[in-house]
Amino acid sequence: MTKPQEIDVIKPVGEELPQEKFQELESYINSLETTKGALIEILHKAQEIFGYLPRDVQLFVARKLGIPGAEVYGVVSFYSYFTTKPGGKHTISVCMGTACFVRGADKIIERFKERLGIEANETTEDGLFTLKDVRCLGACGLAPVVVVDDKVYGRVKVEDVDDIINTYRREGAAVC
Repeated sequence: MTKPQEIDVIKPVGEELPQEKFQELESYINSLETTKGALIEILHKAQEIFGYLPRDVQLFVARKLGIPGAEVYGVVSFYSYFTTKPGGKHTISVCMGTACFVRGADKIIERFKERLGIEANETTEDGLFTLKDVRCLGACGLAPVVVVDDKVYGRVKVEDVDDIINTYRREGAAVC
């Protein structure tokens, strides 16, 4: 049975990641009966804790599991679910599946890019929005579909983009 090795919590280089989060991840890993075959599960937990998987978190996982950092990075970079950059407060996902694309999703994502000043899979400088193009959201009857966080917008038109963005900008301003 493979158990995680004991290591000191590493001090992140560059950005300061909270040590409490490393300790939470370490406790999670230590609670597993075995770490053999658990890399993806551990990375999911790490991303849940940190919000993303920066280099220091990947190296921490590698050291805890006694595997090369390159192996961890290979998994992180292969699966699109994992991200190495922090996301925005709101994630805008534009479905680019066939039904949505045929009904104009390409024009919708272009408008989001133009209005937010970013490309797909980037985050705005103010950290408010991350824009993603996704393959299929499984809501073809509502095509084209945009999801912001957990809210689904169906039959979206290019003209709706500004209203969608402004809804979340106002929400952000009301919180400050």
